[in-house]
Amino acid sequence: DYFKQEAIEWAWELLTQEFGLQEDRLYVTIFEGDSWDNLNEDTEAYQYWATIVPKDRILKYGKDENFWEMGDTGPCGPCSEIHMDLRGDEDRKQKPGAELVNEDHPEVIEIWNLFFIEFNRYADGNLESLPDKHVDTGMGLERLTAIMQDKPSNYDTDVFQPLIRFLEEAFKVKYHENVTTDIAIAVIADHARAISFTIADGQLPSNNGAGYVIRRILRRGVRYGYQYLDAKEPFIYQLIEVLADQFNEVFPEIQEQKDFVGKVIKEEEQTFLKTLDTGTKLFNKKLKTMEGQTLPGKFAFELYDTYGFPIDLTRLMAEEEGLEVDEKEFTQELQKQKERSKQAAATEASDWQIINPDSQSRFIGYDETTAKVHITRYRQVKTKKKTQYHLAFNQTPFYAESGGQVGDTGYIWNEDEKIRILDTFKENKLIIHLAEKLPQNLEASFQAQINENKRVLTTNNHTATHLMHAALKEVLGNHVDQKGSLVNENHLRFDFAHFAKV
Repeated sequence: DYFKQEAIEWAWELLTQEFGLQEDRLYVTIFEGDSWDNLNEDTEAYQYWATIVPKDRILKYGKDENFWEMGDTGPCGPCSEIHMDLRGDEDRKQKPGAELVNEDHPEVIEIWNLFFIEFNRYADGNLESLPDKHVDTGMGLERLTAIMQDKPSNYDTDVFQPLIRFLEEAFKVKYHENVTTDIAIAVIADHARAISFTIADGQLPSNNGAGYVIRRILRRGVRYGYQYLDAKEPFIYQLIEVLADQFNEVFPEIQEQKDFVGKVIKEEEQTFLKTLDTGTKLFNKKLKTMEGQTLPGKFAFELYDTYGFPIDLTRLMAEEEGLEVDEKEFTQELQKQKERSKQAAATEASDWQIINPDSQSRFIGYDETTAKVHITRYRQVKTKKKTQYHLAFNQTPFYAESGGQVGDTGYIWNEDEKIRILDTFKENKLIIHLAEKLPQNLEASFQAQINENKRVLTTNNHTATHLMHAALKEVLGNHVDQKGSLVNENHLRFDFAHFAKV
């Protein structure tokens, strides 16, 4: 029930009246329009701002600065930003702040963004006006804190100072005395805060997805401590106590889970410090023998592939030595590895040969262990060692591999022949049976029979994985999530996320 006028007025009121920011230091921006998208200037926003600030403080910018989109498609629209000039009076007299907005000046910064969601972009690039308009708004908490506390940077505010004071004491250094150590301290404080809240929210470090982002952030903090503060033992986990006390009232979860979060971080630190020590020694050894300003991509790949040393860290360390990584050679080595893996598992499949185009594959194995079937399609599959066949039936009692449980095996037979089914799996919605040979008569009917003993044993082990999951949650904690499993008639393997050895 509100849109541009109210959002603009409320933003200005909060910043100037509630927070007390100086009006003559503030500039606002609006969208100037775009001919490619046939979009006009956001005159509505301009008119509302013109009733509040002098027109020479209303600046117009194009799509790069003042049109926000979620992605290639979806809701989008113009935005209006509020910037603040933090320079001293003499600097402001020499050059107007309007000339420094959106110019990456460290003292002329954006502090607020009003995003007016009024269009929807389709896949063909066209825009359609939305029937309902919305406002999304964002403000830089740390930036605003620095302004209100009259501090030169975010790290000088009370948001970061407790962490920085702890690091000063731990490593016997002083913040603001050495640029290199200042950067290291700031990175560690920032990263420690980010990963602690995220872990407390339930996201553990891992090798994929969001977990990999957390692991990379943590490892970057560890590396800065290792390289610039001579931290050879885990230390970031010790900051959790500081964070827990500092944010107890606004985020009590960090206090409640501080022991758990600390254990997770310490375990990650110990693991990475070993990797870091090995990789750094190899890197420094290479520097003594190499010529030129380019670090061989083959060496960077060896660190990455053999020792688990992240390529982004190799790039950063090379840059700090005035070197650059041979990215082309690194990419070539990475591609070679992918090709080797692909060839090792290479399977050449022919096109499907259709026998009955109208027949659907139907699973009846929950109720039946044997059934009369006929083949609806087949194809030949070649690997390096053998030739086998994929068969699809009109109906099947064979369970296809799913949920970590391996597929059924068994036989199909008739009065003329008997053929072993070696495995069963799904491809899209099609249930495929791996056969050791192709039937002589593809249009004949067959009796399908699963290996019942194997099915029972496998099912029992599958049930055991669920019991194991429940037990792990009870013993280790609710953070334990299943990450995969392998269940067959002989054993089960249950993969789960935990921060330490069990």
